[in-house]
Amino acid sequence: MAIIYAVVARGTVVLSEFSAATGNTGAVARRILEKLPSEADSRLCFSQDRYIFHILRSDGLTFLCMANDTFGRRIPFTYLEDIHMRFMKNYGRVAHYAPAYAMNDEFSRVLHQQMEFFSSNPSADTLSRVRGEVGEIRTIMVENIEKILERGDRIELLVDKTATMQDGAFHFKKQSKGLRRALWMKNAKLLTGQTTKKPKSSINSYCNVEVHRTLLSNLSRRLEQGIEAFVVVFFLTT
Repeated sequence: MAIIYAVVARGTVVLSEFSAATGNTGAVARRILEKLPSEADSRLCFSQDRYIFHILRSDGLTFLCMANDTFGRRIPFTYLEDIHMRFMKNYGRVAHYAPAYAMNDEFSRVLHQQMEFFSSNPSADTLSRVRGEVGEIRTIMVENIEKILERGDRIELLVDKTATMQDGAFHFKKQSKGLRRALWMKNAKLLTGQTTKKPKSSINSYCNVEVHRTLLSNLSRRLEQGIEAFVVVFFLTT
């Protein structure tokens, strides 16, 4: 997965986060949140090893994601814009006074879902171009993370990509299991239909006609004699 980590925060208060890999990515992200300059709305990029932290600050909140440095900047920032829109639509001003992790149970799933979409769906790049933000994103400088740290302060980023691969394998296994279940149900319905549905034959049709004809004849005879008849009509299926 190209986008590995995402977090939504108010200052240093984390409201929701999701990580597709094990390691200390969350701890590094919190250090970045602590050192960010007090600017209102801005876009920033900080590099660390083979990864880039993309930061979008808007509406008093910080939206941050970490992606592989080979993934570029356009799609990660489009991902952050999408997350910003969804978050504000769901929570609005509630986020300005909500406690830490107040939205995590619900919104971490959105972070994960959109992370998978923007990491693997080719239409994500088309979406970023349609929004017309390409030129603006190109002007964003990618600074080394040490620029916002105090002199002598260092951060070592540890990312275990095995967890990412296991996550992908889990989703593949889940989809395969769902496909097998759907095929099994389809076959079961076909088998059930074959065993319960009796084939029609000319003999069965002839017998049914004769039975109905006999019933009608007996009923007519009883009516002619003035005898009350209680008729029960059975709908016979063949």
